[in-house]
Amino acid sequence: MENFTNVVVFYLNGFNETRSQKYICFAFTLVFYLLIVFLNMTLMFTILLEKSLHEPIYIFICNLSVNTLYGTAGFYPKLLVDFLSDTHVISYTGCLIQAFVIYTSVLCEFTSLTVMAYDRYVAICKPLEYHSIINDSWKFILILWISVFSEVTIQLVLTLRLPLCGSQIDKLYCDNWSIVKLSCVDTTLNNVCGYIITIAQVLQAFLIVYSYTQIIRVCLMSHESRGKFMQTCLPHLVTLINFTIATFFDVMYARYGSRNTSQTLRNIMAVEFLVIPPLLNPLIYGLNLTQIRIGIKRLLNRNVDL
Repeated sequence: MENFTNVVVFYLNGFNETRSQKYICFAFTLVFYLLIVFLNMTLMFTILLEKSLHEPIYIFICNLSVNTLYGTAGFYPKLLVDFLSDTHVISYTGCLIQAFVIYTSVLCEFTSLTVMAYDRYVAICKPLEYHSIINDSWKFILILWISVFSEVTIQLVLTLRLPLCGSQIDKLYCDNWSIVKLSCVDTTLNNVCGYIITIAQVLQAFLIVYSYTQIIRVCLMSHESRGKFMQTCLPHLVTLINFTIATFFDVMYARYGSRNTSQTLRNIMAVEFLVIPPLLNPLIYGLNLTQIRIGIKRLLNRNVDL
């Protein structure tokens, strides 16, 4: 069989409709990215520097901000460069690295939200056992990252073996499915791996549903539990719904997107999970959790005193 794996660069066709407004797009995106970095770093450093926030739920929230900074770093800098460039290309290696960063960030976000749902379940439904079950949040985070990195590494290793017959990617960034679609050979193994990862995410979704079913059941019987739910569970639910809707648009675009749809609409669908959750998550937690608000005020007052 002839080897077609001589593709050295990919062409990102999602920029075709941004050429006439590239400076406006660049300026808006830069401000947006700097705001994401500022809000998430503020939340992250507040939790790390305030000893009163060194509890599992806040450590998990800090991990969300770290993951946001990691994931957006794999997307926004390249996007900003491409807005100012007349040629929108990315090397084969760069494409795989970008796909790896974005995929691990997405899986880490959902897995983190699953762990946080379980944390809230234990805190509200089994408060006396909380510290014995959630005894070391850092271990949960370490296991979470290792499992996510392993899943995505296996997926991209399977992609690496594929000979490619094209180099055109109809998006603003690289993702694994876009590369797989360019393959000249059967991709059943890649699809099976993708389905396994999807099933794992569905199982996590069931765990989230179960956790909140039990939480709501307990809250209906206890006024104190209702207070905990409103304070910590409600922001988590808003974050979860926000992220789920955003990723749903990307999945629908990747699987069922039509070329008859305008490029602008397709771009919006493809990047929503990289735009809305990174900005809203720190706002949701920073504004709704009293302890974090107090921590931010203390941190600001400390800086003013210095």
